[in-house]
Amino acid sequence: FIAIGTGTVAAAAGDTALGAEITTGGGARAAATASRVTTDVKNYTAQNVLTFNFTATFAVTESGVLNAAAAGVLLARQVFTAVNVVSGDSLQVTWKFDVD
Repeated sequence: FIAIGTGTVAAAAGDTALGAEITTGGGARAAATASRVTTDVKNYTAQNVLTFNFTATFAVTESGVLNAAAAGVLLARQVFTAVNVVSGDSLQVTWKFDVD
């Protein structure tokens, strides 16, 4: 599952959730499309992709990968410069995990 949010506190190893997860307006956490792709070694990179289709306005500043539709374990989190979205916009989020 991929989640997005509006939190701005830097990601840390002990994080268990996003800083401020978006749960409405088309920004709610959802199941990603998972695949294996090649970066430096064939099929050694896990890729998760999800497109959010917004019905509200947000300044998206963080994303995370979790193992459940609600609560769950936070596997990764990243904070970034705001991506401003309005109703009618879409945002595709891609996470890659290189495991070699």
